[in-house]
Amino acid sequence: MLSVLRVHLPSDIPIVGCELTPYVLLRRPDKTVTTDDVPEASPLDGHFLLYKWYRVQSDKKVAVCSVHPSEQATLQCLGCLKAKIPVAKSYHCTPKCFSDAWQHHRVLHDRAASSGNENGNEEEELFGRFNNSGSGSINATLSASAPSTSLTNGSAPVYPAAITQRSGGETWFEVGRSKTYTPTADDIGHILKFECAVVDAETKLTVGHASTLLTSRVIPAPSPSPRRLIPVDGMGHLDADGRITSSGTFTVLSYNILSDSYASSDLYNYCPSWALSWLYRRQNLLREIVVYRADIICLQEVQSDHYEEFFSPELDKHGYYGLYKRKTNEVYSGNMNTIDGCATFFRRDRFSHVKKYEVEFNKAAQSLTDAVIPTTQKKTALNRLVKDNVALIVVLEAKVNNQPVDNPGKRQLLCVANTHVNVHQDLKDVKLWQVHTLLKGLEKIAASADIPMLVCGDFNSVPGSAPHALLAMGKVDPSHPDLAVDPLNILRPHSKLVHQLPLVSAYSSFARTAGLGFEQHKRRLDNATNEPLFTNVTRDFIGSLDYIFYTADSLVVESLLELLDEESLRKDTALPSPEWSSDHIALLAEFRCCKNRSRR
Repeated sequence: MLSVLRVHLPSDIPIVGCELTPYVLLRRPDKTVTTDDVPEASPLDGHFLLYKWYRVQSDKKVAVCSVHPSEQATLQCLGCLKAKIPVAKSYHCTPKCFSDAWQHHRVLHDRAASSGNENGNEEEELFGRFNNSGSGSINATLSASAPSTSLTNGSAPVYPAAITQRSGGETWFEVGRSKTYTPTADDIGHILKFECAVVDAETKLTVGHASTLLTSRVIPAPSPSPRRLIPVDGMGHLDADGRITSSGTFTVLSYNILSDSYASSDLYNYCPSWALSWLYRRQNLLREIVVYRADIICLQEVQSDHYEEFFSPELDKHGYYGLYKRKTNEVYSGNMNTIDGCATFFRRDRFSHVKKYEVEFNKAAQSLTDAVIPTTQKKTALNRLVKDNVALIVVLEAKVNNQPVDNPGKRQLLCVANTHVNVHQDLKDVKLWQVHTLLKGLEKIAASADIPMLVCGDFNSVPGSAPHALLAMGKVDPSHPDLAVDPLNILRPHSKLVHQLPLVSAYSSFARTAGLGFEQHKRRLDNATNEPLFTNVTRDFIGSLDYIFYTADSLVVESLLELLDEESLRKDTALPSPEWSSDHIALLAEFRCCKNRSRR
């Protein structure tokens, strides 16, 4: 007979909006073991599995700490209540917790005051608080991004008040009848109970005892500080009569989301295990990505299975069309589905897909070694050059009033490159060679069509490095120290390390903007390079690795998503964290098309 051997959850800390999927181990009548579901519609040997979820409601109301959501709150900030900040953010577990978080907390007070005075809740609606009601309930953004099954949590949208009284003043409310359950705001502070029973398909009676498990108390989804879109003085490109020629604006997001295959508890042992789990991180990442409302999204470290099963269908619900390029697998030897790659999404109502180019640096490495490396050194050369990295280049056409432009002479095309140069820091020559190879490919596209370009991604190169210099300056100084590492002589002559694309880093626009209001943003830039002080923050490293470059003869920056500072990340915090689910931060820029000027 069918029997349940074991039930458990990957994480026993449930979070609002994050689906819970128990692991259920079964023994079939033939004594084999499986984790396959046995629904009522397909019984096995006359039996099926029945699932139920309960909310264990106690007479005692429990509040949770806003900083350490797995801890029970013991004090509340009255300033938050006066400022009408969501009540869930006002709780703290200890006086030290409140003291340590005060700088971050004060920012919430100040922003609540300025938001209320200047533009009401508009800023919150666009870029802000993921938990924005007094009861701590999640807003429509999260609800819309949740799978459809999470809205009903079973076959029926509303469940009867199936209540079983328990001793000690506790009551069980039935909240779901499917294997999975997505906690709601009503569950915050309560324990959930999962029940799995074997049922006779003919009599509909339970056979034996049900297997059960209890979770910890449900916690609200931690919400990071809101990030605002800051208008900048893009030093506009003027036409002959002094007017700025424009054909509309669009926004571009670039974000390394941290592949689950890299998010090990050994590497990120400072992040709570529940916040490092993919089921939590994927929902938190999606919530963040969706709230930015970018027209074009460039993601790195997207596993192929996560693209197909999660990001593509979920972002499709929000009006995006996606394209994906998985890394090659000449080096990787694990599960093919967990190989990561680059994903580019765009709004279907703003753009249409014209063409896609896929760059495989392994193929370029093979061609290079065949051409210039002696036969006796080819194996050594390939071992050094082959790193499985790729780039995804997409040509898009802008739509006007949700329709393509009929006149081909007036077509507005845009080329978007998305890459992740994942090369060990010791292989400086390989990193520079890959960036140079990508730029040469983009030059060929630029030569065939007069087209604005964006180059986005994680280049694993700090400001001032040779790859960054090549991108930002169009050349590398022959005396640059990175050029000293070149055992294969692939960087010589150094005079070839040039390109003619007029690329400028979008975030350097902050440095070119005058005014008192921009001083705080300039303090978050490196003085020597005008790049952000950091886009990647771990216990072992803090610095900038991610960039959005644009062709300055055809595009101008209108606004930028504000950079994070140490106050926003809270004291002694590294990424990922419960609030930010990647070790990188997202970059977003708003651009306006303008008339082309002469290239370099």
